[in-house]
Amino acid sequence: MHSTSILILVGILGLALGALLAFLATRNRGGIDRTQELELRLKEANRKLEDFQLQVNEHFDQTSQLVHNLTESYREVHEYLANSAMRLSSQDIGRQMLEAGSGKLSENDESLKSVEPPRDWAPKEPGAKGTLAEDYGLDKELQESSENVVNR
Repeated sequence: MHSTSILILVGILGLALGALLAFLATRNRGGIDRTQELELRLKEANRKLEDFQLQVNEHFDQTSQLVHNLTESYREVHEYLANSAMRLSSQDIGRQMLEAGSGKLSENDESLKSVEPPRDWAPKEPGAKGTLAEDYGLDKELQESSENVVNR
């Protein structure tokens, strides 16, 4: 009888230990499933990012091509107008249009010779300081007090 109770006790302990190990194995396996799920989500996010980057590159390539086409069309229209102006009006007007299209400005245009850049930095009155002077617009009292602080 003594051996039968030990046999039953060992059986119950083996069953409990097996249940505990099965519980721990399924619990750890759930963590593996979570890891695999996160890896799949990460791969999907990386694939979407690569697709987006590819779309951005294609967008800029197409935009560059369209801007190039627009520039060429503008140049063709300008040349057509300049050639038409040469045929339909005086030679001087057509020549000026062609020079303007090439980025050159007419040297004998009197309105361009009389234009001067603004002189905002120049003194308004003789002997006065210009606007780029360090102490321009400062009050004399403020200037004197700052000089006293510097001299101390």
